[in-house]
Amino acid sequence: MSDHAVAWLRELGAQEVAHPGGTLLAHLERVRDLLASWGARPALQRAGLCHAFYGTDGFATALLPLTRRAELAAAIGEEAEEIVYAYAACDRAASYATLAREEPSFRDRFTGLVHSPAVQLRRDLAELSAANELDLARIDPAFRTAHGAGLLALFTRWRALLSEPARRECRAVLGG
Repeated sequence: MSDHAVAWLRELGAQEVAHPGGTLLAHLERVRDLLASWGARPALQRAGLCHAFYGTDGFATALLPLTRRAELAAAIGEEAEEIVYAYAACDRAASYATLAREEPSFRDRFTGLVHSPAVQLRRDLAELSAANELDLARIDPAFRTAHGAGLLALFTRWRALLSEPARRECRAVLGG
C-alpha cells in the first residue's frame, strides 16, 4: 500500500510542491519514517505518508478534493484514510487545547461540526501532529526558534496521548 501511495503522490505532483526542507513528498516520507521509528502501527504510518492529501489547517495545498476520499481509502486502507481526514479536518485553534481532555471538543474545519473523537483517534492525531511538527523543527532552525516553545508546551499537555518514543523525540528536538 505504501508504495502505491508514494506512486500516487508522485503522480499528483507532491515532489514538485515546495515545503520546508525541500518538497512535500520528502516531508511526507520523513513523517512516515519518523512514525515507523516510533513503532507506529502500519495504518498510522500510511496516514503519516498521506497526511496532506486534503490539505491541513497549517498547509492549504490539497492534492485531492474531499470528494475523492474513497479513492484514498482504497489506496491506503479505511483506517489510515480516517486518520488523514481527521488530521486535515482538525481546526487546530479550536481543537488542540482540548485534545487531551477526557471530553475533547474537536472542530471539523470542513463541516464546522464539533464532536469528541475516540481516544485512539486522539492518540493518532497527537502522534501524527508531533511527527509532522518535529520533522519541521528538526530541519528548519527558524521554524524551531519561532514555534519550538509553543510546540513543547503543547506536546507536554498531550503527554498522555503520545508514545514514549514520541515524547523522547520531543525532548531531543525541542528541549525540556
